This record gives sequence, C-alpha cells and structure tokens, in this order.
Amino acid sequence: MTDTRIQLGVIGRPHGVRGLVHVYSLAADPASLASYGVLTDDHGAKWTLSWRGDGVAELRDAGGNPLADRTAAQALVNRRLYVSRDRLPEPDADEFYHSDLIGLEALEDSETAGRVVIVHDYGAGASLELDSGLVIPFTRACVPEIDFANRSLTISRPAEVIGEAGQEPKRAKAHGGEA
Repeated sequence: MTDTRIQLGVIGRPHGVRGLVHVYSLAADPASLASYGVLTDDHGAKWTLSWRGDGVAELRDAGGNPLADRTAAQALVNRRLYVSRDRLPEPDADEFYHSDLIGLEALEDSETAGRVVIVHDYGAGASLELDSGLVIPFTRACVPEIDFANRSLTISRPAEVIGEAGQEPKRAKAHGGEA
C-alpha cells in the first residue's frame, strides 16, 4: 500500500458567481464525500466540503473561509480531492482500492512482466496497465493471485492477448474485410 491518500473527488467548473463549484464524487455514496471532513487536494491545500445542491458544493479552506467568487472557483478546476487512507473502511474480500494495486510487481510464469502503474476503470471492468506497456483485464482469470505482503500479483494473459503458440493474436474482421 504505497499511497496514504485515496482520491475521492474532482473539483469541476464553477457554479454561479459566489464561489460554488461542481464536484464529481468518486465515493460509492457520492453524498458521503462531505462526511470525511478535511480533504486535501493535489497541491497540498486542505478543504472542507458542504453540498449545496446535486453535485454542487461550497469549499472552505483550512481557515474556514469559503471561496470568494467565481474566479477563485475557476482556479481550482480539475483539482483532485483526497482523504487519508486510514479514514476509509477496509475493503471487503476481493475488493481493492486502486492505490493498493499501484506499484505491485506483475509475475507471469514466475517472470517479471512489469509493475502496475495505472488502474483503468471506464465502467465495463477495471484493467491494470504495467510499466512494460502491457494492459491486463483485472479479473480473477487474468489476475488469479494478489500477494500484498510480497508486493506482487500473478497474471495469466488470455490467449487473445498472447496468441496461440506465441504467435500474434488473430485480428477481428471489420465489415467483411480483414482488419
């Protein structure tokens, strides 16, 4: 577990002229973002958040001061909001915080295939990107074992990724022709 912070939100565009902002919550329950108290951003600033509407929040700095106006809100667009990992519940069995997977060594047939650098999740299932450029679906079939004590995981690439007998995988046909 390399990072002590977990990203739980992103500050979006300003809302109105009084310093309110749109906030995209990454929490399982979006409304719970306010319940974590002090959040830090990727610049090290500390904020508290109060919801003022659906996805619209008032941010206050460490001194308790709200954002002054739209210009101050605009300066924060795309800042990520984090909470300390120790303030979150431990995940259930077979659930993981993405940050826990970053940096794990990927082993395939006892050989290093790279280290996890990014966990992608676009809604249809997560995938792990390794520093070697390899992208592996994050499924039990492709990642059958995770060993946090040894900072490693075992991968098993599907035949579609490695091809048969080490050959390039077959290409899909696109509209009747070869791809």
